[in-house]
Amino acid sequence: MYRIAAISRATLFSSPGGDTKQIERTALYLRELGVKIDILLTNQPIDYRKYDLLHFFNITRPADILRHAAICERPYVVSPIFVEYGHEDQDNSLRGILRKQFGTDGMEYLKVIGRRFRNGEKIGSLRYLTRGHRRSVIRIVENASLLLPNSESEYQRFARHYSYAPAYHIIPNGVDMPRVLKDYPVIPSHKGAVVCMGRIEPRKNQLRLIQALRGSGLKLIIHGEASPNHAQYERLCQQAAGNDCFFEGWLQGDEVFAAYASAKVHAMPSFFETTGLSSLEAAAMGCNVVIGNKGDDAPEYFGDFAYYSDPNDIDSIRNAVLKAYEAPYDEKLRLKIFDKFTWENAAQETLRAYRQVLH
Repeated sequence: MYRIAAISRATLFSSPGGDTKQIERTALYLRELGVKIDILLTNQPIDYRKYDLLHFFNITRPADILRHAAICERPYVVSPIFVEYGHEDQDNSLRGILRKQFGTDGMEYLKVIGRRFRNGEKIGSLRYLTRGHRRSVIRIVENASLLLPNSESEYQRFARHYSYAPAYHIIPNGVDMPRVLKDYPVIPSHKGAVVCMGRIEPRKNQLRLIQALRGSGLKLIIHGEASPNHAQYERLCQQAAGNDCFFEGWLQGDEVFAAYASAKVHAMPSFFETTGLSSLEAAAMGCNVVIGNKGDDAPEYFGDFAYYSDPNDIDSIRNAVLKAYEAPYDEKLRLKIFDKFTWENAAQETLRAYRQVLH
């Protein structure tokens, strides 16, 4: 069977996100199919000769990938996890002004430089500095054997943005069925609550969610922490919180699913998500889910079962949460997730993609 190097950003575990779960669960279930797979970070030395194929994750960090893609002698595929940042920028903010001036790719380039000087994150390739963000992404994808987006809409969005349509194979994101099917004791503090599970940052939009639910009578529990770049945003969220809003940090493993099983609603009115793994898991556990209406991937996963809100509009968020809270849960959503969106399915589709490249 194949030996694969699954390679992602240097901060994959120190600043975990949806890509962390995607790579970990995909690897777990690929191993059950007999694939030998190592999870590696882009700042590690990698002996490419040990592997039949390299699988890079997260094209929004091309500086991390570029060095390896340029020198490896093995074929490679890319899971883009293509998030379009900037929807949360206000036109009169510094970030909004810079984005108007430099564009989305220019802003991503500036963010790489900023992370270098602010957080000490190394820039993986000097070629990135000379090529820029857009040309680096295109260069990586031009030489990839396949692009592995999480949805058709993610692929189409990528193709439009970069005016380039590479060969691709869709790999759905999923839920962990053994954990979903377990029985969990009710967590008293979470019973009937609204939960929000995710990294605290402007894109996830916790601040407006907090503002929307103040005075609503609903209990809101925020699970997650801010990255070093968003500590100030986390402070703003804490300052805006009323007596019914609680910050309870990251949860691990079964704790996450127990929280979903106890809650009534999961609310993540983000400015943009690819899939929204926390919403998918919460829905599988019986929560009604509130999501933002700016992304284009969610309808493929949730269809009409989710409650959509305008992430810029506090009233829209409040109305969506209240509507979700009052509505019964529709078991058809759970059946759809069990049928299409599991990590077992993701692993099987990933293996099909590997075979397409290696045969």
